[in-house]
Amino acid sequence: MSELAIQMDSVDKAYRFFQLRDVRLELEPGQILGFVGPNGAGKSTTIRILMALVHQDRGEVRVLGHSMPREQAIAKRDIGYMSEDMRLYGSATLAWHMKFVASLHPHWDHDYAQTLLRRFNLRPEQPIKVLSHGERTKATLLLVLARRPRLLLLDEPTTGLDPVARYEILRELTDVMSDDRRSILFSSQNTQDVEQISDQITFLDRGRIIESSDKETFLERWRRLQLDVPPGVALPSLPEVTEISASGRVATATVKAYTDEIAAAFTSAGATVRDVQRMSLEEIFVANVLLSRKEAST
Repeated sequence: MSELAIQMDSVDKAYRFFQLRDVRLELEPGQILGFVGPNGAGKSTTIRILMALVHQDRGEVRVLGHSMPREQAIAKRDIGYMSEDMRLYGSATLAWHMKFVASLHPHWDHDYAQTLLRRFNLRPEQPIKVLSHGERTKATLLLVLARRPRLLLLDEPTTGLDPVARYEILRELTDVMSDDRRSILFSSQNTQDVEQISDQITFLDRGRIIESSDKETFLERWRRLQLDVPPGVALPSLPEVTEISASGRVATATVKAYTDEIAAAFTSAGATVRDVQRMSLEEIFVANVLLSRKEAST
């Protein structure tokens, strides 16, 4: 079996007002991991630990088989890192940036860089300061991708982009994965983007991983049931049901591990199951966060 692209085991990092706790994360070669969490959840801190920009207080971190931060110089040769707060030199042109990055990285792919210029509709002679937000994001991604890194660590790369720019970037990331030796960790609040391109998904909230699975398992497992509940009928308490909301005779049950037996249990209690609905990844994410916070407060 090939070495993991990312392996984090029991990783902690404490700040004055925030703590990353017991993070366990794995990413296999050839996969895209969607890393989803609200603002302040710890996504950027986790990625910075992977990049050795921040050192963990406890736990083991290995990236592309290299122990971090001790072997960061070797690991970073094959890592492409991009975050929403990265800045290029405003007065310099994209061509200058391309020449500069190419001088530092022997695996720079000139032909691929030219292809990306065409796909992203970028003009290398333009100064960075005249580019739009979307164009700057695509320019930064070009500089990362043309190095042909084995691992991409992307921290909120589609934040603030218009739908067309988002589509172009997501399409290119999907194309990157035609090489099954490469891997991507894609951090985002936008569950639609994550659902579109990810193989694996990890939910993070308040510094703690609350759920992690492959995308299809998430989408297959979670359901929302629409119930008609006559007066006097008490709905059973089922461990798979994370929430029940009711208004008059109409009730909605959110289920984290749906089986036909759950619908049968409601029916046996006297309710009528009107509909069993699939949930979007965004709905599943919100339900996971609310359940986690509820359990933490009890």
